[in-house]
Amino acid sequence: MPLIWDMEIDFLIIGQGIAGTAMGYRLEQAGQSFLIFDLPESNKSSRVAAGLYNPVTGRKMVKSWMAEYLFPKIEPFYQEMEKITGRQFLTKEKIYRPFLSIEEQNEWMGHSSDPKIALFIDEIFTTSQYPELRDPFGGVLLRLSGWLNIKDYLDGMGEYFGDRLLRTEFDENLLEKTPQGWRYDQTINAKSLLYCNGLGALQSRFFSYLPFAPVKGEILEVEQAFDPDFIVNRGVFRVKLEKGVYRVGSTYTWHDLGSGPTESAKNEILSKLLEVVRVPVTAVKSHKVGIRPATKDRKPFLGKHPKEDSVYMFNGFGAKGVSLVPYFSKIMTEYLIKSQPILPEVDIARYFKYI
Repeated sequence: MPLIWDMEIDFLIIGQGIAGTAMGYRLEQAGQSFLIFDLPESNKSSRVAAGLYNPVTGRKMVKSWMAEYLFPKIEPFYQEMEKITGRQFLTKEKIYRPFLSIEEQNEWMGHSSDPKIALFIDEIFTTSQYPELRDPFGGVLLRLSGWLNIKDYLDGMGEYFGDRLLRTEFDENLLEKTPQGWRYDQTINAKSLLYCNGLGALQSRFFSYLPFAPVKGEILEVEQAFDPDFIVNRGVFRVKLEKGVYRVGSTYTWHDLGSGPTESAKNEILSKLLEVVRVPVTAVKSHKVGIRPATKDRKPFLGKHPKEDSVYMFNGFGAKGVSLVPYFSKIMTEYLIKSQPILPEVDIARYFKYI
């Protein structure tokens, strides 16, 4: 059914997940008009995500890609949106990562002299800090870290966008090319299209060629008695939601993407949790699953369609959307408005040969 008004806008944004919300905010700040099309059930990967931002990741505890550029931007960005929405959805919290050996402890003592890593080190411990933790070799306490309550963030910004957010399905078949850009459903005239709709972009005639590599992730909410003032992260993350209740995860699998929560994933998470925290879990309150829009090379997709000058993408942030989007949404906005260059590592031009 056609929409009931006729309008002219600069950007039609498809998807109000972490990426689309950030781009709506950035474009507003740049004086651009927009509409966002979104169905909440279609951005489930954003709403289920843990929201953790962590500058040191992986089994080998290495600095996250571009962390020295990305992480100083995270908290100021979300705090801006907390101010305009009147909500609190960002929790700044240190992350404690236990060492597994004396060798790892020594390695991190060495890391403290590297300014790119020292930026994220709050303190290094060489002995166990809590009897409830399995950390006989101590651990590293990280700063510029924490978590975003993504549901509150999306809901708050959705209210802020008001009638600029349409809770309806975007149907690409209703697009018509015009000399000025695009006309949608015979009612909306947009100069440009911006796809921020996660794996939904695979169904688009413009971007189906891009090598997404979807990753299924499962997380739990559990009751457990240990209540430190930091996030525990080693093998699993453990984030406090309220006193005695913690979000724990996550699994990563590239198989069985269509299945829901699995018993094997639940058992894997609980087993890894008990390898770090000695205190028994007294209850599992919830078990959720999401499919992350990861990419083949683990770098996001930014840029312009190779043949359509007014069709763009800001997508593919996988499990690290909370930490990547503040920095790259600014890069994308400057590209859209000022034609500033995009970092080649994230420019979708790197995949034009596959068209």
